[in-house]
Order: sequence, then structure tokens, then C-alpha cells
Amino acid sequence: MEGLRKARQETPDLVVLDVMLPGLDGFEVCHRLRADPAIGKTPVLMMSAKGQDADKVSAARVGANVFLSKPVERTVLLSTVYELLGEKKEPAS
Repeated sequence: MEGLRKARQETPDLVVLDVMLPGLDGFEVCHRLRADPAIGKTPVLMMSAKGQDADKVSAARVGANVFLSKPVERTVLLSTVYELLGEKKEPAS
């Protein structure tokens, strides 16, 4: 809930969510973000150590832009973040 409040107050350029969170899970947080007109268009990157196909489908269903399975290579994470932010530059090695 705190993350949702902060997102509404600060309007971030990108939200990174883990599926497993205390209280609401990442799917519910993403669903609520998408339902909020003020922040509903903010790109959402979801990650999980589980990485099952059902998690990927659920992430897409609630509106996540990208789902990555952990562990995530640094270059993959940075490239994904740059892509979601609309930046074409390559991350530093």
C-alpha cells in the first residue's frame, strides 16, 4: 500500500515490482496502478524468482509491460529499463 501511495504522490517514470510482496502481491499492485488515471500509463517491470508461465500470463493480464525471471543479468535489466523509459542508449558494462 505504501508503494501505491508513493507512486500516486511522486508519479515515477518507471515502476519495478516483485511478484512476492508483503500485503498485496505485485499482480494486485500492478492492477491498481493501471486502474489509476494519474499513473495508469507508467511503465511497469515485474520480476519474480518463481518465473512460471502462469506468473508471466498473470503479469501480462494485469498490464505489466515486461516480466523478467530472477536472477536477472545486469545487462538485461538495464537494457529493459532503458527500453521502457524510451532511451536507446546502451547500458554501461
